[in-house]
Amino acid sequence: MTTRSVHYFSGLALTVFIGMHLFNHVWALFGAQAHIEMMHTLRLVYRNRVVESIILGAVLVQIVSGSKLVAANRKRAMAGFDKLHLWTGLYLAAFLLIHVGAVLTGRLLLNLDTNFYFGVAGLNSFPFNLFFFPYYGLAMLAFFGHVAAVHQKKMTHAFLGLSPNRQSRLILAAGLLLTVVIFYSLTNGFRGVAIPAAYHMLIGK
Repeated sequence: MTTRSVHYFSGLALTVFIGMHLFNHVWALFGAQAHIEMMHTLRLVYRNRVVESIILGAVLVQIVSGSKLVAANRKRAMAGFDKLHLWTGLYLAAFLLIHVGAVLTGRLLLNLDTNFYFGVAGLNSFPFNLFFFPYYGLAMLAFFGHVAAVHQKKMTHAFLGLSPNRQSRLILAAGLLLTVVIFYSLTNGFRGVAIPAAYHMLIGK
């Protein structure tokens, strides 16, 4: 398989997990406890050794193969969705490296349950939220931007009267809307979430 093929299929595997992850965050609209309960249900799928190994392997493959593809195409003239594909890929590679490392550190070194409160501690604490809002926001937008760019390249026919370009723009719009909804859900309607004492170490308390 070519580097591009490996990158594409590992990306599909990772997209399934990210979709579950984002769905879990939307579920926080029903409260922190509902989010945690849904997470426990979803963990039955992705926290077993086989599936988790596949996910971590897909992350590594995405970063390595994506870096090779960027290096091979960096001098090619690009515009529109090609540029979006490149820059969102670079941000996602950096985000995945940092985010997965943080989660593994929380689990293995800090002995924390990397649940709802682990994810939202910084998002609901000043001044850390000045970093975490753009950090998470750009990650979600980069994910949907990357999907939109791939869709624009792979889709060759109109669907429901929409050209591939318009379909991809709809994916971007949906990503922006979902990003706002997830921020709303993870911050208790932007009113803030009380962080349990066990997670205070994450915000310097």
